[in-house]
Amino acid sequence: MAAALPVCYHGSISKTECEALLGKKNKDGAYLIRDSETFQGAMCLCVYKQRVVYTYRLLLTHSGHYTLLTAGGTEEMFFKTLDDLIRHYKKKNQGLVMHLRHSVKRKTAMLIKPQEPPEKQTPSSEDEPDYQNVPESSEYVEVLPP
Repeated sequence: MAAALPVCYHGSISKTECEALLGKKNKDGAYLIRDSETFQGAMCLCVYKQRVVYTYRLLLTHSGHYTLLTAGGTEEMFFKTLDDLIRHYKKKNQGLVMHLRHSVKRKTAMLIKPQEPPEKQTPSSEDEPDYQNVPESSEYVEVLPP
């Protein structure tokens, strides 16, 4: 089961909506996470400082860890969860323009439908075999010459 998304994750809001939410908070260190508009599958960590929103690309690696692309010379770090990443960047001097201080929480719940494991999914009529005379309990299909 996937880890729950933090309350600062806003999904697919636009850059403009993000800037409005952070501007409304109007506190240095205010932050939220949103889906990237330009890179499918990536997210953005957006941080507010002195009326400017700084955006950092947030990637999910093939191993299932999160990493934040930061300024050159900063060591790339990997985190098991977004909460771990947020906890790390709440500390000062970690490579961001400002450490994370004020989470901008989403107003509504995010509903994510969990996927059933493949063995529990019911096959559609397209997935059912189009041959007959095969016992349902058989794992093998007997092929007869034409």
